[in-house]
Amino acid sequence: MGRILAILLLSLCAAQSASAGAWLREKGTGFLSLTGTIYNPSDTYDFKSAVYGEWGLTPNLTVGLDLNERPGLTGHALVFARIPVAELGQNGRFAFEFGGGGHHFQDRWHPMYKVGLSYGQSLETPWGYGWLAIDLAFEHRLRTNDPFYKLDATVGLSADRLINPMLQIETSYFGDSEVHWSITPSILIRGKNNTRWQFGIERRSAYPKGYGVKIALWREF
Repeated sequence: MGRILAILLLSLCAAQSASAGAWLREKGTGFLSLTGTIYNPSDTYDFKSAVYGEWGLTPNLTVGLDLNERPGLTGHALVFARIPVAELGQNGRFAFEFGGGGHHFQDRWHPMYKVGLSYGQSLETPWGYGWLAIDLAFEHRLRTNDPFYKLDATVGLSADRLINPMLQIETSYFGDSEVHWSITPSILIRGKNNTRWQFGIERRSAYPKGYGVKIALWREF
């Protein structure tokens, strides 16, 4: 049962919603994303939902909420804070993130905590401006004996046009298991009122293996 739980938690860890990485929100501004991913590993469809929000509490403190749920199986609820570590100008920036909350397997909830270090770099390419985010995280979920290690990377364009591309690569590791990963190429479509729509195809190694269709709504306010 412990091995099954670890694999299911790894599958949940390997598909988080897009975050701001090392960037902090300006004071009094926020970001919200609502994400749904549909998988069809066999004859039964599987669904995962995520809610991710950030708010600039002070110029040097961003707080947020990360909810992730695979109905009836696994999920987590995490409150976090992000603070700056180093501002390197054109060479990017680093930020530290820490948070706590709970995770569940079926209907049993247990505490969890997370610490992470993020690097962010603005990009200037022949196709317009963009960004690179690299996130390294350590998570401990009580009821599991070993911590989770995660290394994620996101690169995308943010040019002033209707459609921009984005690529997410997410990895996670637990104990002596193999590294689990997901790769999600997406397009971001600009909408009204500071919104963007994400449409992507997710390829993953953990349960449910195979492909999924990801749809997300991003809103800045």
